[in-house]
Amino acid sequence: MIPKVSLPRKVYATEEHQFLKETVREYFKNECLPHREKWESQGYCDREAWLKAGELGLLCLSVEPAYGGAGLDYTYSALILEEQAKTSLAAPAFGMHCDIIAPYIQHYGTEDQKRKYLPKMISGELIGALGMTEPSTGSDLQAIKTNAVDMGDHYIINGQKTFITIGYTCDFVILACKTNPGTKKEGISLIIVDADSEGFSRGKPFHKLGMKEGDTCELFFEDVKVSKTQLLGEEGKGFIYMMTELPRERLTIASQAIGSVAGALEETIQYTQERSAFGKPICGFQNTQFKLAEVATQLELHTVFVDRCSELLAEGKLTAEMGAMAKYAASEMQGKMLDECLQLFGGYGFMWEYPISRNYASARVQRIYGGTNEIMKLVISRAIFAEYHQKLKAERKRLKTMAN
Repeated sequence: MIPKVSLPRKVYATEEHQFLKETVREYFKNECLPHREKWESQGYCDREAWLKAGELGLLCLSVEPAYGGAGLDYTYSALILEEQAKTSLAAPAFGMHCDIIAPYIQHYGTEDQKRKYLPKMISGELIGALGMTEPSTGSDLQAIKTNAVDMGDHYIINGQKTFITIGYTCDFVILACKTNPGTKKEGISLIIVDADSEGFSRGKPFHKLGMKEGDTCELFFEDVKVSKTQLLGEEGKGFIYMMTELPRERLTIASQAIGSVAGALEETIQYTQERSAFGKPICGFQNTQFKLAEVATQLELHTVFVDRCSELLAEGKLTAEMGAMAKYAASEMQGKMLDECLQLFGGYGFMWEYPISRNYASARVQRIYGGTNEIMKLVISRAIFAEYHQKLKAERKRLKTMAN
């Protein structure tokens, strides 16, 4: 169990939070974990898991009641993400579907788009993905090459995306692409592309280091015709929308990191009490006690910060730099603490049958996706030196004016 030194968590204090926690635990125990090996083998989770989650009311909790949602704040979503991470299950990919795709549609979608997609996302009938990353561009979103040519009442889209979470099983993708390419109006736009569109195709699920039961693949767009009614928000404002939504995406990664370490700590405490060496349980050795004391302390420290960020997001006050701090700090902590926990399992920690092994392998990508941790440091440092950069920009403008 989690050490008694842990503080009560104010963000999950209500009866509704506690009821949701029990529901989520039962869901993963009964509907997901029994199918883990099958999902790992095929590279994706079955549709039935999504439909069952929808039936239990676990999907897209922040969506407004007008579209079938519960209208709950982010703390409820964070609770689900943490409980899922404790199991080391990467699928179903609730973080992407519920906390990235649904907010995009809710914040920028037309009334018709909201009514078309949100109710079925809530029921699990439709699964959404996000197409940002390309083979030649990772964190540099402005360098994407996928383009949408204006043909009057529709776009013709060509391009390729890679490392797309739920790409293999999604029913639609919110696609980041360049509109008006090669003109003065060139900019990044977001367009909703349905998976049954002619010219849309996908590669097989990638074989990954971790998160094997969660599908990730390439998406291909070859002369895909998409009505302009599928444009999400305004043309050319896609980059602004992505920058606006990224703090939440990064906080979901931080929430997953907290759950991942909490699950590993519980598992390791239990294991060290059951496993013996030199005539006594290994929890009786000071090294074991000190290592787990470190894990418990780091988990507690980062949990407090991530909880505060969850509250800020619920209040609409989470800044880009705070989201970056949460993602950077929590994922770095996750990697280090899981390494300590796995070490205490000895050779068994290297065996895939043990959840700690799956947890360890899946955690590595946390420092990569959602913007690498190097990019997180860049976001944070820009905020620190924002005033300096503003002065520098003003001085350059002044010198340019004088030169003219």
